[in-house]
Amino acid sequence: MSKPAVKAFFDEATFTITYVVSDRATSRAAIVDPVLDYDAASGRTSTTSADVVVAYVRENNLGIDWILETHVHADHLSGAPYLKEKLGGQTAIGTNVTAVQTVFKDVFNLADLATDGSQFDRLFSDGDTFPVGNIEGRVLGTPGHTPACITYVIGDSAYVGDTLFMQDFGTARTDFPGGSAAELYASIQKILSLPDDTRLFMCHDYKAPGRDEYAWETSVALQRDENIHINKSVSEAEFVAMREGRDKELGMPKLILPAIQVNVRAGQLPAPEDNDIRYLKIPLDSV
Repeated sequence: MSKPAVKAFFDEATFTITYVVSDRATSRAAIVDPVLDYDAASGRTSTTSADVVVAYVRENNLGIDWILETHVHADHLSGAPYLKEKLGGQTAIGTNVTAVQTVFKDVFNLADLATDGSQFDRLFSDGDTFPVGNIEGRVLGTPGHTPACITYVIGDSAYVGDTLFMQDFGTARTDFPGGSAAELYASIQKILSLPDDTRLFMCHDYKAPGRDEYAWETSVALQRDENIHINKSVSEAEFVAMREGRDKELGMPKLILPAIQVNVRAGQLPAPEDNDIRYLKIPLDSV
């Protein structure tokens, strides 16, 4: 199986990992889950994290064909529009992004938000394929965390978004709109049905208790044997009970309100108002 080169960029402010995945033979590449820096206290955005990715791509003479989102992120703003402007490539996400857009159009009263996914260049369905140079990429529909979650399998590597964390940290929450612990269990089984030596790349790491370093690469075999939430000895009923119980105790991600508003637009910031300033909404006392 083809083995793409994988370069990871860790953003400690949001605990997010962005990946550049490239075919060594052709120097064609994809970027997965890019970050736009956002300071919540000042309301300022910056491209510091994205510029590091741009520098790496240019220094290695890579051509970007894809900018891939695993889902609509609730914990960081997407840097996809900026990277597309600088490097080219098509933006893509799962086709069920339309369900997420429909929910949050109402939550934020976004009258101008199209809910057909047209903000993205490509909407992927389960089983779709796409090229990264000479390496085939394919899409696994892996809902549960959100309805739009997908996993990208590129050669011997897979980018699982928030479906899984490192095996000592567990699995993703399922209490966002359209989330489902039972669906997440089924989705993870699809991932764990990949070959044992498939490299799995996480979207986030928070350093599990007792671990001193951040980590984001593991394998199907290690997840199946050692994941503290969903190893091979855990039944669906046990997992659903555990996941739903844990989710009731979790607070919301600190950037969920700005992140969702931006990411349902494929990372585009709201248009400036008549004073040339952009604004995000904060729903007050909303259910």
